[in-house]
Amino acid sequence: MNNIPIKNRLIELLVDYLFIISYLVMLLIVNLGIIFFIFKGIPKYTEIQAQLIATLTSVIPIIFIFSYLDYFKKGSIGKRVSGLKLTYTNHRFRSSLLRNSIKFLPWQLGHVGVIHGVYSDFDMTAIIIVNSGTFLGLVLLFMGLFRKDKRHLGDLIAGTKVELQ
Repeated sequence: MNNIPIKNRLIELLVDYLFIISYLVMLLIVNLGIIFFIFKGIPKYTEIQAQLIATLTSVIPIIFIFSYLDYFKKGSIGKRVSGLKLTYTNHRFRSSLLRNSIKFLPWQLGHVGVIHGVYSDFDMTAIIIVNSGTFLGLVLLFMGLFRKDKRHLGDLIAGTKVELQ
């Protein structure tokens, strides 16, 4: 049993969301500078190039940032602001990477599905991928909010648990 109030989890999610949005805005500014000052316009990308750019500039850095914070600081900025901490069965960096890879998998599926959809006129594959990401994201959210131990799939697999500080 874990007595984390839903309010604490929602504050954690909001703060982490604002952190990610801030990162993405900075990434947008840098990318616009590169596109307009170096390339002199928007280049034509293949689908695989667009997939790699999205993955390597947004999802993977966020996974590493959150893994670093979880491993070395006992949780993300949102966790610390909301009075929560992350504990480990086995305190290893690969557990943090595994946890955050699963946690951000819905976001990656969203990227993959939308980018594929742009290149395929949103065929059935794109719709299935996007909806799979949405479904997985909702599963993780509801697990973290409503399970008695407040553990989502990433926590269960990585051997981690969010607790009150």
